[in-house]
Amino acid sequence: MDFSLSEDQRAFRDMASAFARDEMEPYAREWDEKAYFPEETLRQAASLGFGGIYVREDVGGSSLTRTDAAIIFEELAKGCTSTAAYISIHNMGAWMIDTYGSQELRQAYLPDLCSMTRFASYCLTEPGSGSDAASLRTSARDDGDHYVLNGSKAFISGGGVSDVYVTMVRTGGAGPKGISCVVVDKDTPGLSFGAQEVKLGWKSQPTAQVNFQDCRVPKANRLGAEGEGFKIAMAGLDGGRINIGACSLGAAQ
Repeated sequence: MDFSLSEDQRAFRDMASAFARDEMEPYAREWDEKAYFPEETLRQAASLGFGGIYVREDVGGSSLTRTDAAIIFEELAKGCTSTAAYISIHNMGAWMIDTYGSQELRQAYLPDLCSMTRFASYCLTEPGSGSDAASLRTSARDDGDHYVLNGSKAFISGGGVSDVYVTMVRTGGAGPKGISCVVVDKDTPGLSFGAQEVKLGWKSQPTAQVNFQDCRVPKANRLGAEGEGFKIAMAGLDGGRINIGACSLGAAQ
């Protein structure tokens, strides 16, 4: 099997490497010391196609592969690991909307996510169940054309700053078959955020608890069919592990 990079892969690897060297590495220490979320730098990265790396082109994505993304994240992490990791999480949320969302949702959210005009977070982890998707408790009660969400998510990268929260909720009974996935806007009534977590490093990405109290979300914001959330979560986590692994490799170099 040939593991050598293609000409295109070498080209965007070099582009990511130059961006990390010139636009991230010189500022990484200051970002960490001040717990600064570098929005403008993120949007510069998006202008190179890094805001929707494996999102389809019709909504502004780069339509690359997960392998391509890993190459890019490995290079970006050499400049600032925590910023690169947030970019990977943003990309995961955008990919989930692109892959499982309706055409209306794709058009409504993805152009702004690909340009990082808006930022995305992925909400799975909970205080009582960690990242065990099958055990999550955040409920989504059926209320006509809406779900009413109640519960909390913990350690959410981008919490309180991101504009879009791709959230795993329980619409049915216990276990994986009762889980669905919905997209929640930051300005939705009933959505609130905890204090920023105190961390050792990893400070250029904000991290906070995300809380839902009688938070009404249109059913049209669901990704996939009701009960497909566990499948979507696993697909997202698989990609996330690849991305974070690439960031770890980049940080080690």
